[in-house]
Amino acid sequence: MSFASPQQRQAFIAGIPKAELHLHIEGSLEPEMMFALAQRNAVDIPFASADEVRKAYAFSNLQDFLDIYYQGMNVLRTEQDFYDLTMAYFKRIHADNAIHAEIFFDPQGHTGRGIAFSTAIDGILRAMDDAGSQLGITSQLIMCFLRHLSEEEAFATLEDAMPYLDRIAGVGLDSSELGHPPSKFSKVFAKAKTLGLKTVAHAGEEGPPEYIWEALDLLKIDRMDHGNRSLEDDGLIERLRDNQMALTVCPLSNLSLCVIDRLEDHPLKKMLDLGLCATMNSDDPSYFGGYLNDNYEATATALNLDKDHIVKLAKNSFRGSFLGEDAIEQSLQRIDDYVSEFDRKIG
Repeated sequence: MSFASPQQRQAFIAGIPKAELHLHIEGSLEPEMMFALAQRNAVDIPFASADEVRKAYAFSNLQDFLDIYYQGMNVLRTEQDFYDLTMAYFKRIHADNAIHAEIFFDPQGHTGRGIAFSTAIDGILRAMDDAGSQLGITSQLIMCFLRHLSEEEAFATLEDAMPYLDRIAGVGLDSSELGHPPSKFSKVFAKAKTLGLKTVAHAGEEGPPEYIWEALDLLKIDRMDHGNRSLEDDGLIERLRDNQMALTVCPLSNLSLCVIDRLEDHPLKKMLDLGLCATMNSDDPSYFGGYLNDNYEATATALNLDKDHIVKLAKNSFRGSFLGEDAIEQSLQRIDDYVSEFDRKIG
């Protein structure tokens, strides 16, 4: 069903309950907070103003982004810093009517510069708890391994996480994709599986379809992050459709990193029309020009998504989550109730 106007579509997107499954908490560090934390912690940063930081957010590829991403991360020093960062994100998505989030964090990006594992995770977990009690947002934490580092270092990070396994839902794989295939981390993912952790991995963003096959067959992932290039392989399309593996798609990220030339070229609508379980996400919103609803609105405009597409994306965000079956069903019912009420109001 088509919307009567762009304003109606925007209103529908604004109110529909939704979840976010692909968000790097360090990538939600806004320039203003970067400057505030730099001042709080007496950290020198190579920018004179927040505007100067934003001008630096002109990327030609993933590595360009990662270079500045790790620079910005350097201002995070204390447990309170990680709390403030995480709570700011939850307050922002609360405004987008997100009711659940599964967030990534990169402990190696912190321990590698002398910040204790506990410092980062304690601040993040405290904010997650407060988001639940104060904002009604449920959340889960996914610990990512940096793929440009070694598998041995990933094992060390997994060891650091042992005291927190009851608060960590899963492990993921992120950072520079090209030249670092999923197979590089097959042993540590197998170990994570034995510990009862869910597994996800970035694959098929810049890397070839072969990386997606490796993530499925060698890492035995429960969810695929990005997965855009799966559309180049009919066998992959069939497999992903048959098992309804969720793909955590990030349109504004893909545009910023030049994975696509124009948002009108994004494959998200094709994924949905092919029956794939695609979801909408913001990835690193402070760097890529938008949070969750910004991604919905920009992509819906560029691809002319109708109401059925928006509903499908919202429902997929819960179906692809690591919530329990009862919580998923309750969330899907909230969406149905919202759609019925929206339709009643517009007559």
